[in-house]
This record gives sequence, structure tokens and C-alpha cells, in this order.
Amino acid sequence: MTHRTVRHVPLPGLPGLPDDDRAAVRAPSPDCPVEIALGALRGRWTTLVLRELLRGPHTYSELAAALPGLSDKVLTDRLGQLVADGVAHRDRTPGWPSTVRYELTERGRALGPVLQSLWDWGAATAGHRGTAPPGPSIE
Repeated sequence: MTHRTVRHVPLPGLPGLPDDDRAAVRAPSPDCPVEIALGALRGRWTTLVLRELLRGPHTYSELAAALPGLSDKVLTDRLGQLVADGVAHRDRTPGWPSTVRYELTERGRALGPVLQSLWDWGAATAGHRGTAPPGPSIE
């Protein structure tokens, strides 16, 4: 095990290697920052629900209309997951009929650049399925 005072020194030209003691693990860990980020994005349709919420607060009905191929069960599940993860906030207004709106928290809005980076990487890699992505190799 590496002593806490010994830091990882990133190799020149190899982005993505963090200078953080948590990066020295030898097995997946639930407190790994990458695993936490991937956990927030888990599940089919989650990124599309996030995309809609990045555009602003929405009611359940507005989200269902924006994503017509998404079943009510999955939309309910994804919204519950995003609220439980602290990525979105559910705001219910009192009265009859009550209105429930979903909006991103500060943590949720911070996922915007993450989604953009994933988009950019996927767009650049789209024609390279089954081959190594373009960029520096680790040799």
C-alpha cells in the first residue's frame, strides 16, 4: 500500500490519471469518485431525463411528453433515483390540484459538463467501435 504522503505523479500526455490516494485501489470501491458519478448516471434513459432537466424544471407530465418512448414505470424509477442521489429535487406545491416539479440540484447541474464530455467522446469514437479510441496509448 502506498503511504499517504506519496502521491501519484501523472505521466506526461496521459490525462485522466488522478493525483488522489483513492485512485490507488485494486478493486472497485463504492467511495470511488468515478463509481459515484457513474452511479448517478446509471440506468437506461437517465441521461435523457437529465438532459430535459438541464433545460429547466419540469413536471412529470412535461417529462413524459418530452420522452414519449419512456414508460411511466421507468420515468418514475429514474426520477426517484435522481432525487435519492441528490441530483434532482422534487417540489410539491400545496393545494388542489397539487403540482409536482422536478429540477436539478447544484450537484445535478454539475453533471452537464460530464454529459457533454461523454457526448464528445462518444461522437469522436462512434466510427471506431471495436477498436481503440483515438488518443495517446499507454505503452
